Amino acid sequence: MTYPMGRVGVLYGGKSAEREVSIMSGTGVHAALVSQGVDAHLFDTGIHSLSELADAKFDRVFIALHGRFGEDGTIQGALELLGIPYTGSGPMASSLAMDKIMTKRIWIEADLPTPGYAALLDEQSVKSAVDRLGLPLMMKPPHEGSTLGIVKAVQASDAVGAYRHAAQYDDVVLAEQFISGRELTVAILGGGDSARALPLIEIVAPDGNYDYQNKYFSDDTRYLCPAPIEPALAAHIAQISVQAYRALGCEGWGRADVILDAAGKAWLIEMNTSPGMTGHSLVPMAAKAVGMDYPSLCMHILSEARCKVGRLKQE
Repeated sequence: MTYPMGRVGVLYGGKSAEREVSIMSGTGVHAALVSQGVDAHLFDTGIHSLSELADAKFDRVFIALHGRFGEDGTIQGALELLGIPYTGSGPMASSLAMDKIMTKRIWIEADLPTPGYAALLDEQSVKSAVDRLGLPLMMKPPHEGSTLGIVKAVQASDAVGAYRHAAQYDDVVLAEQFISGRELTVAILGGGDSARALPLIEIVAPDGNYDYQNKYFSDDTRYLCPAPIEPALAAHIAQISVQAYRALGCEGWGRADVILDAAGKAWLIEMNTSPGMTGHSLVPMAAKAVGMDYPSLCMHILSEARCKVGRLKQE
């Protein structure tokens, strides 16, 4: 029997701190593709080598990896060298979006709203960041996702400890101005001029704490989709999210995280180029709001798989 998508690999697991979530995402994607008649096979990049990936003879792959070595351009570059079409953004966009500091630099250059920041290399730079950015202050490892290593410093005495916690995950720490407000996320499909936003989701976490546990495992977090926001403002938030996505060169699919402050201003926080696909994940929720169920979403993303760097030679 032949399948329209050929032999498909679902890359999951991996070696990042988000391995557990990736296993849930990949398992879900694999089951959805199989249910649609796709010859899909799970492939754990944390266990199997690149030579085994080449030997698997996949016609295309669905990247369900999160974090380092899966969402940061690393696997994307390897797939380009192997000539295997893949889902999502290419090596450059993946690398830029995974680096929260580089993301901010690009958004600021593009005149897009994002909180003030400082890149901290040591404890001695913490005080100057507090003096310049004020308090509260968010301390984040810039190359991690899923809220891993993020700490909020409410008082000056908290700042060094928050820095030390974030520094366990990364060589550099992102100190970011804290924006109080409603937490929103915007799923985006497509690329270039065809990129479009799905309905906004508002996240209402217990005690306002949307941490790793509440993101993936808690049933207490509430998700409002479409978010209860005045239509013109919702359209504006969707617009700047798509602009942020395009500024980084993203394609395929992604998800922008946004904070809406009390004055009604939207602030871009980060861009995810390989969002979660678990039972608690947000892109499937937004897709469902426009009539696209989980298997259909997976098929849509997979249908746009391609190599990016060498596409001119392939056409």
